[in-house]
Amino acid sequence: MPIKSLTIQGYRSIQKLRLQMEAVNVVTGANGCGKSNLYKSVYLLAKAANGELAKTLALEGGMPSILWAGNKKQTTRSRPPVRLTLGIQTHNFSYEIACGLPPPSSSVFALDPMVKEEYVWFGDARRPGNTLLDRQAGSAWIINQEGQRVAYPVSLSQSESVLSQLQEPHLYPELSDLCNEIRKWRFYHHFRTDAESPIRIPQVGVRTDILSNDGHDLAAALQTIIEIGDKDTLHEVIDRAFPGTALIINVDSKTRFEIQLQMPGVLRPLEARELSDGTLRYLCLVAALLSPRPAALLALNEPETSLHPELLQPLAELITLASRYSQIWVTTHSQDLAMMIGDASGRKPINLIRTETGTEIDGLGSWEKLI
Repeated sequence: MPIKSLTIQGYRSIQKLRLQMEAVNVVTGANGCGKSNLYKSVYLLAKAANGELAKTLALEGGMPSILWAGNKKQTTRSRPPVRLTLGIQTHNFSYEIACGLPPPSSSVFALDPMVKEEYVWFGDARRPGNTLLDRQAGSAWIINQEGQRVAYPVSLSQSESVLSQLQEPHLYPELSDLCNEIRKWRFYHHFRTDAESPIRIPQVGVRTDILSNDGHDLAAALQTIIEIGDKDTLHEVIDRAFPGTALIINVDSKTRFEIQLQMPGVLRPLEARELSDGTLRYLCLVAALLSPRPAALLALNEPETSLHPELLQPLAELITLASRYSQIWVTTHSQDLAMMIGDASGRKPINLIRTETGTEIDGLGSWEKLI
């Protein structure tokens, strides 16, 4: 269920923005233009479906910190947003959630978000006849499996999405399906590769279809690809990046897994603790992109970090290969990587710019110019 469009209002540098999405989406632009904010907005949607919206926003400083605070257009058509609003449109559903500040109180949780509105509907424009979920403040109406519009019978947390609070999901199958799809999105924005990183140390492993967000189970994930995934492609992409190099997954008697690379001209395999940061990060990207269980959406934030320039072309080809099975989102500072992915995939990079009214898409603008 790929995303057809993403809408954002009132989030940090983004006053209003609508982005039409393709199979491969590469977002680039100068520092401070809003690339990370665009990435985080998609991440927030995933966290909302998992019941972690309030916690994720708290880690960003709470609602007052994330709301748009720039110059506001005062035209009738473009009123300044007073809420954070996030929305997506897929081939089947549209979803939107709007959060604001709670009423003044003496609570120490006064910076938590308050979900003001939340909707799920079929198609493009929302109407009473195609709306599956209608939440406003503390109450919600839902279409059940019989097609009846009923009040949701469970008391809702004001700071979390209805999707994350569904009980007896078989009574609301469409909403449950949408929630499950969003929960399958994957985000990779940090692989720890310092000297004490778990990636460099043998780890007890189990079959790992999906690489963890921090990559600590990299060796087990690569071995899983060898056993039940596309091992030929795995070896090809490693050889493409490091010509003549063979991947070895060493497993000791206690089922601890360790990565080793046998490189040309080196008499013994190099252990993970001896590999460069860039090499380990590239292997993490390989494991994420060649997962035997492809994600509906796979998002990479600045994947070029620590990579040697010669690894950018193999990475671009790998990202394009993964787009056969997943919708890809890449945020990058590297114009070279953006152009390489564009050439390999046939998708033009999305270049962001920062104007006095916030983040815009170069050549398109924001909401008004896209409608």
